[in-house]
Amino acid sequence: MAGLISLVLLGLLIAYIVLKPSRYNGHTTGKGVPVHILVLGDIGRSPRMTYHALSIAKHGGKVKLIGYLETSPHPDILTNPNITLIPLPTPPSRPPSVPFLLFAPIKVIFQILHLSYLLLYLLPPSAWLLVQNPPSIPTLAIASLTSYLRNSHLIIDWHNYGWTILSSTKGPSHPFVSLSKIYETYLGRLGSHHLTVTNAMARQLRAAPYSIPPHKPMIPVHDRPAAIFQPILSPDARNEALDKILCPSGREYYRALVSGKMKLLVSSTSWTPDEDFSLLLSALTMYAARPDAVPILALITGKGPQKEYYDDKIDALVKEGKLPNVRIATLFLPFEDYARLLACADLGVCLHMSSSGVDLPMKVVDMFGAGLPVVAYGAYESFGELVKEGVNGRGFETGEELAGVLGELLKPEGENELKHLKKGAVEEGRRRWDEEWDGTVGRLMGFVEESS
Repeated sequence: MAGLISLVLLGLLIAYIVLKPSRYNGHTTGKGVPVHILVLGDIGRSPRMTYHALSIAKHGGKVKLIGYLETSPHPDILTNPNITLIPLPTPPSRPPSVPFLLFAPIKVIFQILHLSYLLLYLLPPSAWLLVQNPPSIPTLAIASLTSYLRNSHLIIDWHNYGWTILSSTKGPSHPFVSLSKIYETYLGRLGSHHLTVTNAMARQLRAAPYSIPPHKPMIPVHDRPAAIFQPILSPDARNEALDKILCPSGREYYRALVSGKMKLLVSSTSWTPDEDFSLLLSALTMYAARPDAVPILALITGKGPQKEYYDDKIDALVKEGKLPNVRIATLFLPFEDYARLLACADLGVCLHMSSSGVDLPMKVVDMFGAGLPVVAYGAYESFGELVKEGVNGRGFETGEELAGVLGELLKPEGENELKHLKKGAVEEGRRRWDEEWDGTVGRLMGFVEESS
């Protein structure tokens, strides 16, 4: 695959030299500065890049937000006059009969050809090109070439590493993993500026094998909740929000939740292998077997490839009678309703398992913004940068540990600890995205003055 893709890139480079795309020669700071943001994924499920776009637009930048439109984007994206959505065509899907090794080059070449034509010829040049990584292939190659040929500053926003995600799905010995690692660690150095989601990731990117040189700015920008995520502190407001989300189909649960006879558990998942949902099912099965178990309604939100598989497992557990006093429902909610749901819940659960050990789950940030304490998988290096044990949440590593934490916090005797964790979650959520962005990316891009 690497040889074929290299030939395609070489052919494109020759074409670019001959056709000579226009270069950016305007100002790079202040109102009206053009910024292209590339998300090789669903914009509606890319909150961090969405927030970048909104922040740039807020300060007068002219944003072209490029990505797939599979789900509804943030409502403010659709109405902001400074943001233009540039939808990408959905790449071909792999037929079950075609091996991954044969199909992957076809998909990548499709993306290379379309992104190259879009970024170099269809769109005008921009002062800044901000890209999300991962996915790394072919994003980093096309973005690096575009920034060089069109005189744009390339900002790579490191959310995780593509090669570690590939390793977790295909296994560390898969030939694509080694190629992906070489590709990502080399091309990652070509960015002129770098953002990371944790301090630990920033340190790691300076060291081998990434070896990003010290003269290139490396700025940790911690995810923070957007304004849409707010605590609901009034019981009447909570009841009204629950009524909107659950009724009419969930009327029986609504009454139990309002009366306090049932607890509301929320988990958000992309239904991918980096979140072992079987951990939660195992924990809920063990929890349900406790004689003192408080009834739970567990709402699992999100879309992804493994949803149908786990829906079948949930149905099987129910039929076998292994989930007494536990009701599980999977659903996908509009952005506003999801924010309300988090604010109504008693406890959030995060199953994110970091493939790199140095990223953090955005969903926990949103939960804290809504004042929701969290129980999260915590066996990775950067976990403590977000979840403070016993302050705003609790950590676990096994299904048994998760079941034990649920038993402690949801029983009547755990009410005081749950209130303490909620207070910590509200406090953690006070620092918002605008404040974080203005002090880091805003200054880097010249939208915010150093003294402000």
